[in-house]
Amino acid sequence: QVQLVESGGGLVQAGGSLRLSCAASGRTFSNYAMGWFRQAPGKERDIVAGISRGGLTTYYVDSVKGRFTISRDNAKATVYLQMNNLKPEDTAVYYCAADLVDGGISIKKNDYDTWGQGTQVTVSS
Repeated sequence: QVQLVESGGGLVQAGGSLRLSCAASGRTFSNYAMGWFRQAPGKERDIVAGISRGGLTTYYVDSVKGRFTISRDNAKATVYLQMNNLKPEDTAVYYCAADLVDGGISIKKNDYDTWGQGTQVTVSS
């Protein structure tokens, strides 16, 4: 089994930055792809960014391209989401997730096997 623990959320003004971290334990981290999802009140949980197991391939939803960067440190078993130029519409609970089956990126939340507990990101205008 894999356990994921997110950290780094908080309250920030529009235009500000936050870095989310997700620490994994339980299985060899470099064997699986990772994703960051977010869920705003009353909305579906949607992918924000994904990264392949080796870190060479990344994916971003259009609304965050150029502002967010996903990265991973396999030696530390941690995936990061650097969020710059934050906007009020980025306000949501952010979740990291592991796709234990495939090393490539999936944008479908049902392909992810393990989820963290979530961390709140609030962007004020």
